[in-house]
Amino acid sequence: MQYDQSWMGYGIVGGLQAGSIAAVAAALLFGFFHWLGRRHGWSHGPQIGWTFLSATLLTASGDLWNLFYFNYAQLQSLQLLKAKLAMVHDPDGIGIRVLCEFVGVGVGIAVGWLLSPHGGLAHFRRDRK
Repeated sequence: MQYDQSWMGYGIVGGLQAGSIAAVAAALLFGFFHWLGRRHGWSHGPQIGWTFLSATLLTASGDLWNLFYFNYAQLQSLQLLKAKLAMVHDPDGIGIRVLCEFVGVGVGIAVGWLLSPHGGLAHFRRDRK
């Protein structure tokens, strides 16, 4: 899903902004899938998998599609290329933005898992005898 990126910076600044949006979305989605998974008896694997898939579709799919399209599409004319590039925010930094979105989704899942009541930090708070 392509969201409005006109307010974002260019280059690495835009990548960090996109990555932080992806991290927040992934942490929230992990909370949802963790709740859903606990109700249905899922292990952490499906929770993490569904979170990664849905967070990537929500945050990175527009940039990922543009990256794929500009590398493999048969653009027949210079005018078509200019028109397609005009619709993309910061076409020079699209690769770093996609990378930061993927890393942000991973970081968001890790933070969500660590903060979940049955996840990472809960194992360290238990009294082990």
